Amino acid sequence: MPKRILQGIVVSDSADLTVSVRVDRRVKHPIYGKFIRQSKKYAAHDPSNQFKKGDIVQIRECRPVSKTKRWEVLVDGE
Repeated sequence: MPKRILQGIVVSDSADLTVSVRVDRRVKHPIYGKFIRQSKKYAAHDPSNQFKKGDIVQIRECRPVSKTKRWEVLVDGE
């Protein structure tokens, strides 16, 4: 089964080996038909601590790294 890949913005890099990534998406309201922006934050594993606040990154599903981390940051070469 392929692993999901999402794109988002790093909103926090204060924790060691971890970044918080905000992923925005647009959904259509079921009744009014207007498009609404929704966002969700994911804790992603950053093994080299190279990403900083404001960076645009891609994250991929992975095995659980900790209690809350189930995503890893993709480096350009992957």
